[in-house]
Amino acid sequence: MKKQKNLLLLAAIVVIIVGAFLFAPKGVEYSGTDDAAENAISTIQKDYEPWFSPLFEPPGSEVESLLFTLQGSIGAGIIFYVIGYQRGKKHQEK
Repeated sequence: MKKQKNLLLLAAIVVIIVGAFLFAPKGVEYSGTDDAAENAISTIQKDYEPWFSPLFEPPGSEVESLLFTLQGSIGAGIIFYVIGYQRGKKHQEK
């Protein structure tokens, strides 16, 4: 039963990944919500000045993506560590 459940989950993951590649729009430039907000604000109010500037400006978009991914990975690692720790503690009590 467990093996069948794992195979079903694996098949669902494969379908989602393949579907994302097949049905993703072509020739679209993906940008962050920060860029979209900046463009919307500058369209509405031409003379808008930001309140502050960033403390650290990455040298390129690749470095920015790397830092964003690293931040998400560290956060996910902490969350899953805590979940695993709590689960292990619960099984140890039994």
